[in-house]
Amino acid sequence: MTALTADEAKALFPDEVVTHARTKLITVPGLDGQVALITIDNGHDHTRPSTFGPQSLVSLSAAFDEAAAASPVAIAVTGKPFVFAVGADLTAVEGASERSQAVTIGQLGHDVFRKFTESSVPTFAFVNGAVMGGGLELALSCHYRTLASNAAAIALPEVFLGLFPGWGGTQLLPNLIGPNDAVTVIFENALNQNKMLNPKQALDLGIADVLFDSADYLEQSLLWLASVVRGDVVPARREIDRGEGWDAAVARARAIVEGKTKGAAPGALKALELLELARANDLDAGYAAETEALADVVMSDELRAGLYSFNLVQKRAKRPAGAPDKSLARKVTKVGIVGAGLMASQMALLFARRLEVPVVLTDIDQARVDKGVGYVHAEVDKLLGKGRVSADKANRLKALVSGSLDKAAFSDADFVIEAVFEDLGVKQKVFAEVEEFVSPEAVLATNTSSLSITEMASGLKHPERVVGFHFFNPVAIMPLLEIVRAGQTDDATLATAFAVGKQLKKSSVLVKDAPAFVVNRLLTRFMGEVVKSIDEGTPFEVADKATEPLGLPMSPLILLQLVGPAVALHVAETMHAAFPDRFGVSENMKAFVKAGKTAVYQWDSAGRQTVDPEVQALWSFGDKPLTGDEVFARALEALAEEIRIMLDEGVVAEAQDIDLCMILGAGWPFWLGGITPYLDRSGISEKVTGKRFLAPGVASVPA
Repeated sequence: MTALTADEAKALFPDEVVTHARTKLITVPGLDGQVALITIDNGHDHTRPSTFGPQSLVSLSAAFDEAAAASPVAIAVTGKPFVFAVGADLTAVEGASERSQAVTIGQLGHDVFRKFTESSVPTFAFVNGAVMGGGLELALSCHYRTLASNAAAIALPEVFLGLFPGWGGTQLLPNLIGPNDAVTVIFENALNQNKMLNPKQALDLGIADVLFDSADYLEQSLLWLASVVRGDVVPARREIDRGEGWDAAVARARAIVEGKTKGAAPGALKALELLELARANDLDAGYAAETEALADVVMSDELRAGLYSFNLVQKRAKRPAGAPDKSLARKVTKVGIVGAGLMASQMALLFARRLEVPVVLTDIDQARVDKGVGYVHAEVDKLLGKGRVSADKANRLKALVSGSLDKAAFSDADFVIEAVFEDLGVKQKVFAEVEEFVSPEAVLATNTSSLSITEMASGLKHPERVVGFHFFNPVAIMPLLEIVRAGQTDDATLATAFAVGKQLKKSSVLVKDAPAFVVNRLLTRFMGEVVKSIDEGTPFEVADKATEPLGLPMSPLILLQLVGPAVALHVAETMHAAFPDRFGVSENMKAFVKAGKTAVYQWDSAGRQTVDPEVQALWSFGDKPLTGDEVFARALEALAEEIRIMLDEGVVAEAQDIDLCMILGAGWPFWLGGITPYLDRSGISEKVTGKRFLAPGVASVPA
């Protein structure tokens, strides 16, 4: 038992925002004795959810002891309005500089939560709102669980962060709902961009015993508690298959981890080991193993990089570096979109849903306009079919989106964005035409992925109102928005762009007007080195698998297929024109695109992947093949060089913005920290540039 005094807990983590636990005795109709209700609350509103650090756990332990001493018929724990608890205080984890501190945090959580598991009277978790990580582990530690129907977020997100559920989650969940469903929650959802459960899903899985509406949630929960204590209700518990079913679940988890992380995330690998250990359902052994594994992972650079990534996404992304004062932003009451292709149509749907203002699409002929508007209407119908919008809302959204062949339809638009062919002359012509109709204050935005916005605006009467507004595909899903300040972009235009980005629920990063901005520039350099190694004679499969140690969401050649070889070639040519010494253009890639090929690989009916023989035949290979390790080193050294140049050029404010862009725009994993922490810890930064990108202790274990 790890018993900490309040002073010792404060010394371990003095800056903790403490979640206090308070016990109250309640009389419930139908019960002879009283119920001890523990409420956990950090004193802030729902925008700062309750978390558990050392002082919070000590407070919860004391509240439980006070409850037990009152000899109640049951003990229940609930949270503040809209929030149960969302897990460990990650700043406490981040601050651990010695393994012994990590062990203490792990043991303390187990010891306190286990009081609820081993209580001689029934324990209940009244999960009244958001519940994640350690909050869900506290609920799982109780004997029974009720859940509010409006609980906004239910998850064990630890593996997504590079960690694992370390306060009982790996042991309790599979023994409650079965190993296969536990794999869905712990591994599959976490590694699928931290997918959350809704209350109905949590109920169906067996995580919750019963679901109650939120209006009188506490009263209903207490009455249900009474029926359980009396024996009138006996919540069902699953029979757990500890044989072949458990084997199959572990195999599925291993396949998910391998597919999503390529073995690069220590937290996911530890979670696999702990899932296998949970088969024995021995909490002493399981909790001891969780604590030791937790200490190992907490003292790893990968976990520190994961926490660094989490902070970038949760904090830096919400306060973009260099953004002007938001009071300068102009109101947007109508949006115009030039183009009605797939990208433009996706944008139209997003603007209509988030801004709820009229959106008008234009294109060169009626058929294209009709197709674009039709796409939006069809997508709204899909949302209606899934119950995501009401019939009334669907009708209103459809009514907001219209099409026109005449750019005069933009005359009262405050924000016009072009999404036409990636050609500078075409875009200049489009903006010149639009400028004839819009007011001088209307923002002209471009979704270009690589072209100079300063040049694009150079012939306009008001170049100061032109800004880059670069979405990533698919528009609705990818969270990053690169907002590009051109040579003459003024603060009001920039502030409006950031305000619109926030309304669209995107994470915006301010970028200088430089070729291909951030994500496409780095991916083009990275993929260029891989393609160059193939041109020199390295087999496709060897070059493509070379980057697996990073655990990227997809290999370079699969990414090439997703982006489209023609698009990738166009960006490579743009970059070669700007920086011919660092960016090449592959003659083989030109032939590949000319032949109309869209993928290097083909798949048979069994899903086996092989190189397309036609691609193999058209490629002209050199006689200097590289090993996978050589390809890997070359690609990473190229990234380090390019990032240093970009920072020296002021493309973004700091290395943190590079990492934020790679996480949100390219899906690069949290445990890489984007990319610069990996380059630092592997020594590549110093080898190539002579110095680290980040200070020691940032995204790494403090020295």
